[in-house]
Amino acid sequence: MIRLREFKTEDQPLLVQYLNNADVGRFLSTKIPSPYTDQDACWWVETGSKAGAIYAIEKDGLFIGCISAIAGEFEYCKTAEVGYWLAKEYWGKGIVTHALALLLSEIQIKTDIVRLHAVVFEGNSASSKVLLKSGFKHEATLEKAIYKAGVFYNAALYGKLIEEKPCK
Repeated sequence: MIRLREFKTEDQPLLVQYLNNADVGRFLSTKIPSPYTDQDACWWVETGSKAGAIYAIEKDGLFIGCISAIAGEFEYCKTAEVGYWLAKEYWGKGIVTHALALLLSEIQIKTDIVRLHAVVFEGNSASSKVLLKSGFKHEATLEKAIYKAGVFYNAALYGKLIEEKPCK
């Protein structure tokens, strides 16, 4: 069973293990330290993961990844940027698609967000497929928008409007 939950202290060793896998970190933001230390994991669980709609992805009781929708500010206050990562051994099983459906439901019920967007590194076709399967549309390709480890990447921008909430 897949579920979303808050991060727990017990997740710290797995955070370090998962985020030090080069394949997992390949398309992640440089906001995530590399190498990822015990201190980084401690900060994330105690502080970083509390800054918005940020959830641990759990499968059958085991922490296996992270998914979030971080709200914008000022004139972007009704939009949120979606991000996610998953431990490599769970790739290709539909888990992120399921977790994203849970996140979308959560956002629709608990917030006034009307638009979600996600930025995908060129070459990350698995992430693009997840977003398209989840009803996001490819809106633009931003040339050389990402610079990581001395390499430029094009960024694929995906967007999704949240359906109106039903009247009660």
